[in-house]
Amino acid sequence: MRASALVLALLLPLQAVAQEPAGLRLGASAVTEAGTGWWHRLFGPMPLEVRLTLDRPVAWRTFLVGEPARLVIDLKDVDLSGGDPSQLFGEARMPAIRWGSFRRGWSRIVMELPRPFAVASAGMSTKGADAVLRVALVPVGEGDFSPRPSAAAALRNLPDPADLPEAPPRADGLVVALDPGHGGFDPGAQAGGETEADMVLTFGRELRSALEARGVTVAMTRDSDVYVPLEGRMTTARQAGAHLLVSLHADALPQGQAAGATIYVWSSSSDGRASRQLIMRHQRDDLLLGMDLTSQDDALAVALMDFARTDTQPRSEAFARQLTSRMALRGIGLHGRPVQGAAFSVLKSPDIASVLLELGFITDENDLANLTDPDWRARMVDAVAEAVTGWWRDEQARAALLRR
Repeated sequence: MRASALVLALLLPLQAVAQEPAGLRLGASAVTEAGTGWWHRLFGPMPLEVRLTLDRPVAWRTFLVGEPARLVIDLKDVDLSGGDPSQLFGEARMPAIRWGSFRRGWSRIVMELPRPFAVASAGMSTKGADAVLRVALVPVGEGDFSPRPSAAAALRNLPDPADLPEAPPRADGLVVALDPGHGGFDPGAQAGGETEADMVLTFGRELRSALEARGVTVAMTRDSDVYVPLEGRMTTARQAGAHLLVSLHADALPQGQAAGATIYVWSSSSDGRASRQLIMRHQRDDLLLGMDLTSQDDALAVALMDFARTDTQPRSEAFARQLTSRMALRGIGLHGRPVQGAAFSVLKSPDIASVLLELGFITDENDLANLTDPDWRARMVDAVAEAVTGWWRDEQARAALLRR
């Protein structure tokens, strides 16, 4: 018995060493462009390479899923809990990167792709004690994109279903405020006999139907040809308990200056001045949901709103990335700078994630034709609805991590 106990005591430390998870060397990992300037001039979008350096070799697998296009990398016995995806060199080349444990003994990295790609090659090599996993991605047309047939099944590690239509993901519990711009005595931009106010109201109603079909509760700041002041739009969203506000517009600029969809988020460079204006223009108890600022002075109110925006601003930007990805996958034309910052009043709310979506510029002939085309609007509606449900899934995952 004593000998058995001694052997067991000696083996236990060895077992602990054998089960020690591998670590990711974040500083030696990166997402890089694999092409050169001449490639871009001749062929268009650049190939990408994902390089992950680990402190020892591990079992791995990689595959693609769609809706939106994502690269999935599974790593066995790797601990990713101490790393921050935002610190990965080149992470801005991907609309979003998430990682963490997804089942016992395995970690998963999900990289949202900026457009459809194919995996040209993937392999792990060793150098000393380190192991380097390289995944080479080449851009392909949407018709050549070949993800796993069922993203839901693939991400849950289940076999793909055989020819079964997949229901759109639901976002029960989510409240979205849709804000069709202008209205009433303010028609907004006008071109070709169309008004911005009418077009964005039509789109807002169509988007509402698509979101409600996905389990989203929708509050409209206006549902008819009426004018709603900017402050009233924000108050409507707040009273509805909205988690996200999407303001809809289709603006006008001198011909040739702008075309394609554009997403605006709050510009932090204008934050201080706008916060002071907001305090003066609103009732204090309407500035932050669940916080009574009526007895606070201006400086404290500004500080509280700034603090709230440290959480809200990244969430707004995350939705903007989701939306650009969905629109690109559906072949919707985007502005040269699809995500921009602006000091629009409707984006000032410090406690609700908010974006302003310019569906297009009606002074551009192609954009105007798109906005009046039901088929194009249906594609855009699907892109926005998918972005909403994808963003909400990420929000729920983030909330679960915060609770821990």
